[in-house]
Amino acid sequence: MSETLLFPCSHGPQEPERATVPFIAAATAAMSGQHAVVVCTVEASWLGLAEHAERVEEEGMPPLTDLQHRLTGAGGEIWLCSACTTKRGITGDTDLVPGARIVGAATIVEALTRGRAITLA
Repeated sequence: MSETLLFPCSHGPQEPERATVPFIAAATAAMSGQHAVVVCTVEASWLGLAEHAERVEEEGMPPLTDLQHRLTGAGGEIWLCSACTTKRGITGDTDLVPGARIVGAATIVEALTRGRAITLA
């Protein structure tokens, strides 16, 4: 498998286009054989919960839940920042979408030293 590609996402359900774009890129990378991870911080932490992810759909783009399934079905992952989830009351006991997990900064830093972060404008 190739190096890990990290796709940062900080936008949540209130900004569906900005929330969706990193998942489009990551799902595409994963389906091409890359190890792709969407790193959800700040408001994007909500995207790890099905009840919020299901509401994200931007005209002209695939629904977020479809992209999440494509990403994780191809071996990609969804990481939720532990500091951001804690602030929002999202815990390990919460029902996360398949393929999502809460990770600390050390996990993200370790992945950055092994792979590349992709910034989408």
